[in-house]
Amino acid sequence: MKTRNQLLSDVMQLAWQFVKTNGMTMAEALRTAWRNIKLKMAMKLRIVKFYFQKVDGSIREAYGTLADNIVPTVAQGGRRANDTVQTYYDTERRDFRCFKKANLISIA
Repeated sequence: MKTRNQLLSDVMQLAWQFVKTNGMTMAEALRTAWRNIKLKMAMKLRIVKFYFQKVDGSIREAYGTLADNIVPTVAQGGRRANDTVQTYYDTERRDFRCFKKANLISIA
């Protein structure tokens, strides 16, 4: 588990990323960064319902997880990691999906 300082560092790095790449204000960026961190921590434990805005502008309701006991094992390699998107296992479609971290709207 991450220490408090590591967690705050992750939030600030993500917030600055939103400010630089998406033109958000720092207040918007911090709110969105905290939402992303909380979502990732919750998905490591269980299936989470959340909402994000798709690239076409529509709102998507998703049920996703990162829990080891639910996610199928996958071969390492393939794609390079991208810091601007959050990858998750979609439990409805039974496949891996991703969304832009800046487009996360809420966690249900």
